[in-house]
Amino acid sequence: MKTLDHKIDFAVVLSVTKANPNGDPLNGNRPRQNYDGYGEISDVAIKRKIRNRLLDMGEKVFVQSDDRKVDSFGSLRERAEAHPELAKLLKAKNPSSDEFARIACQEWIDVRSFGQVFAFKGNELSVGIRGPVSIHTATSVDPIDIVSMQITKSVNSIPGEKRGSDTMGMKHRVDFGVYVFKGSINTQLAEKTGFSNEDAEKIKEALITLFENDSSSARPEGSMEVHKVYWWKHNSKLGQYSSAKVHRSLKIQSRTDTPRSIDDYLIELEELDGLHVEVIDGH
Repeated sequence: MKTLDHKIDFAVVLSVTKANPNGDPLNGNRPRQNYDGYGEISDVAIKRKIRNRLLDMGEKVFVQSDDRKVDSFGSLRERAEAHPELAKLLKAKNPSSDEFARIACQEWIDVRSFGQVFAFKGNELSVGIRGPVSIHTATSVDPIDIVSMQITKSVNSIPGEKRGSDTMGMKHRVDFGVYVFKGSINTQLAEKTGFSNEDAEKIKEALITLFENDSSSARPEGSMEVHKVYWWKHNSKLGQYSSAKVHRSLKIQSRTDTPRSIDDYLIELEELDGLHVEVIDGH
C-alpha cells in the first residue's frame, strides 16, 4: 500500500434527535456542554465510534471496547503480548522502540491512524506513537437545551428486596441539535506510521457511516445521523492551505430561533482556489 502522499482535511455535520450524544460522567451523565451552553462530543468518543466502524469492516483494531471486542483478550497488554514479535520485544533486555512501533503500526489500523502509547506496568519498554489523523471535539451550532427525565425501578434486583419507585435516577437527552467536528490527516506523520491512501479511504467510510451499529438506550437507533462529510484533498504533502482556513470555509447557521431539523440550517461552503472538496451524504 502506498503511503499517504497528500494532505487531507475533513469535516462532518451530524444531528442529534432525542438522544444523549456523549454523557459527562462528572456531571451525572448529562450531555456534555461548554460554559457557553454549546453541546460537545469529545474527540475520544468520536474515535471510539470510528474504531467500532473499522472493526465492522473487518480491520484489525488494537483499542477495542469490552462490549465490541472481537477477540478474547481482556486488556491491551494481553492483545500486544499475543503478537509473537511484540511479545519477544517486550521480554528483551534492550528492545528497540522503533521496531516495536513499526510492527504495531503494521498490525493495527487505529495505531497507525491515531497513534498509541505502549507502556505496561512492570515492563521497561515505553513506546509513544503519534498518529496522522487528528480530530477536534464536535461542537453544536447553537446552544443546546437538555431535557431530564426521572426514571424509576420496577423490579427487585435481589430476592427479598423491597421495591421502591424512588430507587433509580435521571435520564438526560438533547431534543435536537446539529453538531460539527473537523479533522486533518498529516502526511509527515503518515510516513512514520505507514498510514496509506487506502487507510484514508477507510477512515472516510467510517465517518460516513459513523452511527451505524451504534445504538444504545441513550442513543436509540436513528437518533444520531451524519448528514454531510466534507473531504478536502490537497495536491501536495504540505497542502495548499492551512487546516484552519480550510475548516473556516464551511459555515453553518440556523435559519430560525428554534431549529427542529437539519432543514432549518443554512450550510455554505466557500470555494478555495485549486482545492478539491468531495461532499458526501451520510448513510
